[in-house]
Amino acid sequence: MTWTVVTTDIIIMTSSSSSSVTSPVSCEPARAVTGSCVCVCVREREREQMIECLGPTHSDMSALLLLLLGLLPLIICVLRARKRRDDEPPLINGWIPFLGKALEFGRDAYRFLEEQKKKFGDIFTVHIAGKYMTFIMDPLLYPSIIKQGRQLDFHQFSDKVAPIVFGYPPVMNRKSPGLHDEIIRSFHLLQGDNLTSLTESMMGNLMLVYRQDHLSERPGEEGGWRSGSMYEFCNSVMFEATFLTLYGRPSSASRHSEMVVMRENFVRFDTMFPLLVAEVPIWLLRRTKAIREKLINYFLPHRMSCWLNTSHFIRRRLELLDQYDTLRDVDKAAHHFAILWASVGNTVPASFWAMYYLVSHPEALEVVRREIHDVLKLSGVEFSSDQDVMFSREQLDKLVYLESSINESLRLSSASMNIRVAQEDFSLRLDGEHSAAVRKGDIIVLYPQSLHMDPDIYDEPQTFRFDRYIQDGREKTDFYKDGQRLRYYRMPFGSGSSMCPGRYFAVNEIKQFLCLLLLYFDLQLVEGQTRVTVDCGRAGLGILLPSTDVRFRYRLRTV
Repeated sequence: MTWTVVTTDIIIMTSSSSSSVTSPVSCEPARAVTGSCVCVCVREREREQMIECLGPTHSDMSALLLLLLGLLPLIICVLRARKRRDDEPPLINGWIPFLGKALEFGRDAYRFLEEQKKKFGDIFTVHIAGKYMTFIMDPLLYPSIIKQGRQLDFHQFSDKVAPIVFGYPPVMNRKSPGLHDEIIRSFHLLQGDNLTSLTESMMGNLMLVYRQDHLSERPGEEGGWRSGSMYEFCNSVMFEATFLTLYGRPSSASRHSEMVVMRENFVRFDTMFPLLVAEVPIWLLRRTKAIREKLINYFLPHRMSCWLNTSHFIRRRLELLDQYDTLRDVDKAAHHFAILWASVGNTVPASFWAMYYLVSHPEALEVVRREIHDVLKLSGVEFSSDQDVMFSREQLDKLVYLESSINESLRLSSASMNIRVAQEDFSLRLDGEHSAAVRKGDIIVLYPQSLHMDPDIYDEPQTFRFDRYIQDGREKTDFYKDGQRLRYYRMPFGSGSSMCPGRYFAVNEIKQFLCLLLLYFDLQLVEGQTRVTVDCGRAGLGILLPSTDVRFRYRLRTV
């Protein structure tokens, strides 16, 4: 007998005799035929089984339905995505709902923006984390943005973000009338005549930290050398000296005993700072929330009331916050914590970069060191390592090579965003040839890192040149693009109403830090290290951190 399977449902069977057989695919008997007779067996059960195998089951349909439901929000987001209107800049949306181009921007903002500039020109809008940000990439157009007042506002952005980051209630509310304006007015205490007293206090506190931590007699390596990590060195000195200058010291000691722990917690908080600015809820960052609470508690009123030599600026803020009964003690403390971040969050990395570039360029270091000695001699002071040194504000102003070195390091390391929020739909007139329609709530952004790295403005922009900002022995201020002189050519501190009110104090304290460093110590980089690069993780937030710390050696100078 021979079996030939034609399909799974039909079996053709040939046989020379009549007999009863059992089908190989069913337990039912098949009808036999003789000779050329053909038995066609159609089995309903096999048909149903095959349909189940080839067609979707109930569970398959459920899974498909769940998939479609899962994709529905994505489909809705795509269909409802913002569309470019007439006269609006090119729109770069990205395919990820809400995030848009946030991931690419976060990886390397400068490179991302330069790529978009090549594709779309000097003005374009990017969807980043739920916000639509219009970037103005031509520095010749900056003045039109900065002078805008009524239609573009900086404080709307900062007043929203700062309470989220530092944990205090919004200052622009009915419960605290006038608080916002009073806070803004208090910043004048960081400038003018008050800057002189701040500078003198900072000098004394730097000298205190240097003398007790680094100038005391301690065993070193051969030849008197000590080794350390450069960023950690800058952080330990600048963090404490700045804290003492602004907030004062304990009543029974010259230094705060908890400073090391506080500094370590601050670094942990600062690491998560970009996520908080991006409005990631802090309850998702449980460890960061606990660290922030510890830092805030350090500034509770009952603690601060016991400190001595508090700066006029902080005393005024204490008085101001005490006038509002709606503020809890922890709210007031959070305001003071915010000032701590503002005072050291960018100054410490800026000090690192200034130190790193000078130490890695010995010829620049020697020119600056000689200038510092010359300024001291002009005031009749002969330097001696066993005596404390004081630099007045006037003496610091004479250090043109030092200031140029600091400005050059700021150019290479700063990556802040100058932000304005559109208060209404309007056409932003940039110059005689350029205008852009913007919508209410859109964010207008200037990104100075693009300016700082423009080879049309700065020759070899990736190279550190300590005298780049000096011309004929004075500060150089004339820089050009496309044959036109730039009004804004270096912008590490913002612009217009968003310019950092403490910028003069910040530059002075970096100068003081470097003056003492170069006067008292010989400095060398440890050999065998690769050139340090910037970490782009904080792009848009100020001074970039180094990608890794740098090992260096220092010893007390004998001259």
